[in-house]
Amino acid sequence: MLEVGQKAFDFDLFDKDGIKHKLSDYLGKKVVVYFYPKDDTPGCVKEACAFRNAFQDFKDRDVVVIGISKDSQESHRKFAEKYNLPFIILSDPELEAIQAYGVWVEKNMYGKKYMGVNRSTFIVDEQGEIIKVYKKATPDKNAEEIIAFLEGK
Repeated sequence: MLEVGQKAFDFDLFDKDGIKHKLSDYLGKKVVVYFYPKDDTPGCVKEACAFRNAFQDFKDRDVVVIGISKDSQESHRKFAEKYNLPFIILSDPELEAIQAYGVWVEKNMYGKKYMGVNRSTFIVDEQGEIIKVYKKATPDKNAEEIIAFLEGK
């Protein structure tokens, strides 16, 4: 997993509308990059809605919020429309960014092992360096934790 002090991986992925985004497009701004397992699942809905509810706080601080999962652009479009999500959601079906950030991990549910996305968040500074990592982000608290960090609390 990428750590504080490392250069953030400059992904090149499409959003729900087919628009390509690169992390380097946002140099000069802080960026919150959060990885989540799957659209429209309970924990991911909580997390997305928490970011939605705090979106104005991020906007007021000129911070870009980007969610990334391996779901399709179409899945992201439906997810964003259903929950009125105002931030960027990128599709990473080839696991380009997911693997580069080190969040593709072995999971275990009911004794069954499988590979999946570890819910994690990275705050990237204006020069593209990681300044904070939440390795096991809590869905309903992650957005407020980030705001507190950005405020220096």
